[in-house]
Formats: sequence, C-alpha cells, structure tokens
Amino acid sequence: MERLILLILSILIISNVVLAQNTAVQIKEKLYSPSANAKVDIANALKKAESEGKHVLIQIGGNWCGWCILLDRKLNSNDTLKSALMNNFIVYHLNYSSENYNADILASLGFPQRFGFPVLVVLDSKGNRLHTQNTSYLEEGKGHHTKKVLAFLNNWSPSALDKHQY
Repeated sequence: MERLILLILSILIISNVVLAQNTAVQIKEKLYSPSANAKVDIANALKKAESEGKHVLIQIGGNWCGWCILLDRKLNSNDTLKSALMNNFIVYHLNYSSENYNADILASLGFPQRFGFPVLVVLDSKGNRLHTQNTSYLEEGKGHHTKKVLAFLNNWSPSALDKHQY
C-alpha cells in the first residue's frame, strides 16, 4: 500500500513539473503583447510593407482567444497559406485585452472589434484600411477552412488590387 501511495505521489509530482514546463513554453509563445507600442509597431510594419511591395495584415485578438491562436496556427502550419501570407503581407498581432484594449487604434480602423475575435484588417503600405474581415466567414467546424482563408489572402493581396491587372 505504501508503494502505491509513493507511486501516485511520484506521478503527481512529475505531472506538475511537466505542466509547469508546458506553461512556461506557452508563455514564451504568446502572439499578442499587451505592453507593445502598437502605433510604433504598425508604423514599422507599414515601412517594411512599402519597401517589400506588400500590404499589412493586422490580426486583432488576444492570448485569451482560442480562435485567434487557431487561426495563427493554421496560417503558419499550412504551407500554401504560409506562402500566400509571407509573399503578400507583413503581419502584426494587435492586442485586445483588459491589460490594453488599444482603443485609439481600433477607433482609427473603424472599430473592427464589433465583428468579434480574431478579426483581420488589411492596410495598404500607406496605412489606408482596405478591408476588415470577420473571420467567422472563414471558419469550418472547429477551425478555419483552408480554401476560404486562401481566397481571402489572395483577394486582398497587392497584385489583386493592382489596377493594371484589370
């Protein structure tokens, strides 16, 4: 009986150590930074977008948002989506949380939070808002539909909006 109790205690201790390590990894991998200076970060993203001939894609949400994490994982784990994203956009994760709502930036973007989270905003390299995307239209089941997300990325890419294409 004592061995069984020791075994159970050992398992609990090991489980707590593993859980603590996993939590530390999750903290390191946070997408959204409540303490970031979003105005400066977006200005830098716009400069980079202009120099690279891309648009800026702002993904608005928070580390508390499971759908935000799912969308980011989808964008970065699917090679086709990742390629479309990297070839056409500079991505910025704008935090929305009780620590920092970034209210002034959201107001300047037309209050995209009205669509829920995550919400995507496409800016041209001059900072003009081109489109606000309610991501519920990109969902399927308990995730995001690859073809719908790809269509969104392609339809709002710089080449898609190039007047010389038409």
